[in-house]
Amino acid sequence: MDDPAIIVTLSVIAASIVGIMIYRLPADVTLLAGLTVLLIYGLFDPEKGLTVKSGLSGFANPGVITVAVLFVLADGLHRTGAFDWIGMQLLGIPRSRLTAQLRAILPAAFLSAFLNNTPVVALMMPIISDWSRKHRVSVSHLFLPLSYAAILGGTCTLIGTSTTIVINNELPPEQQLSMFEPAVVGLPAVILGLAFIVVSTRWLLPERRPAFTPTDDPREYTVEMVVESGSPLVGRSIEAAGLRHLSGMYLMEINRDGQVIPAVSSDTLLQAGDQLVFVGIVSSVVDLQRLPGLKPATDQLFKLDGPRSHRCLVEAVVSTSYPFLRQTVRESQFRSHYNAAIIAVSRDGVRLSEKIGDIRLEPGDTLLLEAAPGFARQQKNSRHFFLVSEVQDSTPVRHEHAWTARFIMFGFVLAAATLSHWLPGSTATLLAALCAALLMIFLRCTRASEARRSVDWNIIVVMAAGIGIGRAMDRSGAALAIIEQLTNLVGHNRYVMLASVFVIASMLSNMITAKAAAIITLNIAMAGADFLDVSPGPFAVAVIMGCAACFVTPFGYQTNLMVYGPGGYRSSDYLRLGLPLTAIIGGLTLLIAPEFWPFEGP
Repeated sequence: MDDPAIIVTLSVIAASIVGIMIYRLPADVTLLAGLTVLLIYGLFDPEKGLTVKSGLSGFANPGVITVAVLFVLADGLHRTGAFDWIGMQLLGIPRSRLTAQLRAILPAAFLSAFLNNTPVVALMMPIISDWSRKHRVSVSHLFLPLSYAAILGGTCTLIGTSTTIVINNELPPEQQLSMFEPAVVGLPAVILGLAFIVVSTRWLLPERRPAFTPTDDPREYTVEMVVESGSPLVGRSIEAAGLRHLSGMYLMEINRDGQVIPAVSSDTLLQAGDQLVFVGIVSSVVDLQRLPGLKPATDQLFKLDGPRSHRCLVEAVVSTSYPFLRQTVRESQFRSHYNAAIIAVSRDGVRLSEKIGDIRLEPGDTLLLEAAPGFARQQKNSRHFFLVSEVQDSTPVRHEHAWTARFIMFGFVLAAATLSHWLPGSTATLLAALCAALLMIFLRCTRASEARRSVDWNIIVVMAAGIGIGRAMDRSGAALAIIEQLTNLVGHNRYVMLASVFVIASMLSNMITAKAAAIITLNIAMAGADFLDVSPGPFAVAVIMGCAACFVTPFGYQTNLMVYGPGGYRSSDYLRLGLPLTAIIGGLTLLIAPEFWPFEGP
């Protein structure tokens, strides 16, 4: 390995690993910096160095573009609440820790086969948090299994994880996987992996107290919500509707036809037009807005400019310079002056019994407003308010488009699976995803501006830069040099080489994220297949499963990091549960991959 091109390439990769793993530098910036160094070196060594065209080819890679488009698809599902019914319909009432885990992880594994793992976990975490609190199950027994289940579920289809999409696109067209082909090894991995998780967590995963809880926020609001005519909640009991045990919020009373029903019982049946009075924190108000068939009771909302789907929640603290301090909200014509509707007022934690329109605002009152997204920007320097801030992810859910989004998602899966019989897997997935994403926008499941913001550009840059570095490994001969050294250690045994590829992919994915590890390991795997003169199929599958086996550290995958704080976990928890789980996935890969994707090829 005395070739300068090999030395430079491996040095850049080593520096990137150290930067990401030891110094916790952002993966996108680190890999982009490494790609830049290799592009500059390519100017001085045109023969073995990285060319600009080759180095930047990752940004035009169909697999990377497919991942970006799938973010738009997931955004449409999220904004319509297409899968919010899971929390109400599937979780139910657990009878033990084991059944609680199964009810939490099985939906996550299923959804992750068709959606990116990150939004699936983000969607289910608050649902499971509320559900676990209601049934007195520790979230530390649910959140880490939830993350692992999402990762395992993503191995069952071509679109389950972004790494699978990109790896598949790098394979020769005749070797590319179809939509459900990964399930040959992915489905057994899900079954055995989930079985191991629910059986072993009793001993391997101690109960932890969360580092923080969303109910730590002391600011409470009193909010009135009305049950709409035709709502799915009509005729259901308070318990069945999921309104009895709300996280950070409780149902105080119901106003029905002018009569107040206090101390509402769990078996009270809801009727159209019921006004429900809730008391709780702002994050729980956001959750209320996500329930289909409920809307804020104030009629001021329907006099604002633009549809509700174009608004968000904003908190504003009234200042001493507020010009209408001695007038009621109705007299001040607050809606006309600010194009915002007050839906709740918090005053020193004391409930205000008056109707919103009759409240005389005082300095220090915190208002919960529904307004256009530009309200916070327009009023942040206003003397009328001490502080103005938009509540994150508070745009009202477009429940009326939920079935449209579900049909689009079903059509996407069906189209991708059908087209894969005539087109390479990556091309079929990209065409189906583009059509589905455009339908999401045209049919108003999401807006164009929201679709642009939904793309996680950090992930896109990581994958595109990783592909460029992978090209450098090929051109410089670094991948072949690694394989030659590996062969000296393990010999020419195909199964030992396959196991080595899985171990390398798994180790790198736990250290520098799965997406960065995928491209680096794939080039090593392809060089190994060429060196042994065998089909690259089983080696590509080993890379896919190895990069999915990022269970040992909280930093290898986004979902592991997402549950780290809320679950109160320690790094040792990941090691105890993740190491044997990785061994199970590795063993299955070595048994199944060579049988279904033979070394000799088709």
